[in-house]
Amino acid sequence: MQYVIPAITLIVGLIGGFFIGVFYLRKQMEKMQSDPQMLQKMAKQMGYNLNGRQMQKAQQMMKNQQFSGGKKGQGGGKRK
Repeated sequence: MQYVIPAITLIVGLIGGFFIGVFYLRKQMEKMQSDPQMLQKMAKQMGYNLNGRQMQKAQQMMKNQQFSGGKKGQGGGKRK
């Protein structure tokens, strides 16, 4: 019985941390869409060096992903 409260606290903390992380990540992605310098910085951290045309294409892809609800291109399975 003495382990119930810490276990519940741990579970609530993990769930709360997950949702806070998702919220923060979404806000960061929205900022990157409007700030090409931030997008360029992220690309360099990943080992890519984007030129102007590639930057525009990446921003357009991010905008399309946001407006389509994040479902575009995530099928994964074969269709019959």
